Amino acid sequence: MTEWDIKKLQILRTLSERGTVTATAQALLMTPSAVSQQLSNLAKQVGVPLLEAHGRRVRLTDAAHLVLRHAEAVFAQLERADAELAGYVRGEAGEVRVGAFSTAVPALVVPAVRQLRAAAPGIEVRVREAEAAEAYELLSGGEVDLALSLAAHAPTARDPKFTRVPLLADPLDVALPVGHPLAGRDRLGLGELSEEAWIFGGSGPWSEITLAACEAAGFVPEQAHSAAGWTAILAMVEAGMGVALVPRMAAVRRAGVAMCTLGPDQPRRHVVAALRRGAEDSPALARVVEALREAAEGLGRDSNPN
Repeated sequence: MTEWDIKKLQILRTLSERGTVTATAQALLMTPSAVSQQLSNLAKQVGVPLLEAHGRRVRLTDAAHLVLRHAEAVFAQLERADAELAGYVRGEAGEVRVGAFSTAVPALVVPAVRQLRAAAPGIEVRVREAEAAEAYELLSGGEVDLALSLAAHAPTARDPKFTRVPLLADPLDVALPVGHPLAGRDRLGLGELSEEAWIFGGSGPWSEITLAACEAAGFVPEQAHSAAGWTAILAMVEAGMGVALVPRMAAVRRAGVAMCTLGPDQPRRHVVAALRRGAEDSPALARVVEALREAAEGLGRDSNPN
């Protein structure tokens, strides 16, 4: 029977994710020579070549990809074993580490923690704010147990390493200065704002969401100012420096800003939770996911204009 070495399989998976031996060594706190030696030993154990030269680099062989497909099932089963042991030893007590993007912390994570303190005080939630890409690196590396992000920047549903849980379709509203001619309208078409000066970040998820929403409405927004934080964006809107798309869960009310609903096809951003496949069997983690779902449902009810 072929010998399967879990540590060496983890090294092979990291190489598949990181692309180079050097990056793999950095991620695993190993030397490049140690990485190469471990992978060479794994190839001998399984009896097939796992790497082949590709210019100055190496790439995984077809056999290596086959090994990894089966290894993902092994990793998922080990996660399930850890989850079952945790449930046996601690019941629903324990620590759950959550990585979440900035606006999800006050809107979803904090209400979920409050609910858990009353319903399951033995569960301790530790929160780490992180951008989408970083959150999934932390999740893959075992530094957090659950990642909150936007669906557009989450791993696909076909990724064997993660389980995705849809949480919320967050409507996008437009922020206008209160003196703007359209500020009194009940509902606006995004295309009506094609000639406006726009405020959004120079890069990152929110810049991409703004550009995609405006392009879907038939125009490319003219970026007058660049800002990433909602406090700065809304302050500039209040000063009459431009308009901005704002997710409803992130809106901070300001006296000089009118938040207007978009229609008929209101753009939305989809918020998801992700966890390592197999870990969903952990009772504590399942309770946190359920609390996040309840927080998302409450937020959806509160934000529904009808």
